[in-house]
Amino acid sequence: MFNDIAKRYDFLNRFLSAGIDVRWRKKALQQLIASQPKSILDVATGTADVAILADNILKPEKTTGIDISDGMLEIGRQKIDKLGLNNKITLLNGDSEAINFPDNTFDAVTVAFGVRNFQHLEAGLTEIKRVLKPGGKLVVLEFSKPTSPLVRLIYNFYMKMVTPNMGKLFSKNGAAYAYLDASIQKFPEGKAFVTVLNSIDYKNTYHKKLTLGICSIYCGIK
Repeated sequence: MFNDIAKRYDFLNRFLSAGIDVRWRKKALQQLIASQPKSILDVATGTADVAILADNILKPEKTTGIDISDGMLEIGRQKIDKLGLNNKITLLNGDSEAINFPDNTFDAVTVAFGVRNFQHLEAGLTEIKRVLKPGGKLVVLEFSKPTSPLVRLIYNFYMKMVTPNMGKLFSKNGAAYAYLDASIQKFPEGKAFVTVLNSIDYKNTYHKKLTLGICSIYCGIK
């Protein structure tokens, strides 16, 4: 599915969110400014938006992005090459539940709009903790559902009607964008996701709501 929509993925992200998704990614990466990570792993990196922003905002020595979609990775590599960042950012095919790096490798791990796609949520988060160095920080950016009844009504209409139809129009794959809403509905957001992080023994966990609760940031320390 992600291979199929890769070529229009960045455009539709900007279009469907009116560009707010870029601001969300920046806010998520700001959670790492104090710790100044030198090595970052971006899980479910997609077309490398977060990896590229991380290089710009945090100036790490090395950023590695992993994703199971070769189509998305190819678009990401083209962007990285165009920006001249091949010596700073590496993209690899990789699975969140079987990360091909030793224990205690990375100072920080980011996951933007990817955890809701993990086949086994706890397994993926446990594997991420394994490759984090002690004291390393996980930052998750994920869609959530607004709490205001009026905002939720508008949001539900947009996600169920507008998003799939725009996805079908521009990417020729409306099912992929219908899946987007379905995966958001199933995701254990807010305090429920923090509880999952706590159960895996992440420390100093917290979450922040963004843009009327449409998106949230979740953080924890190994």
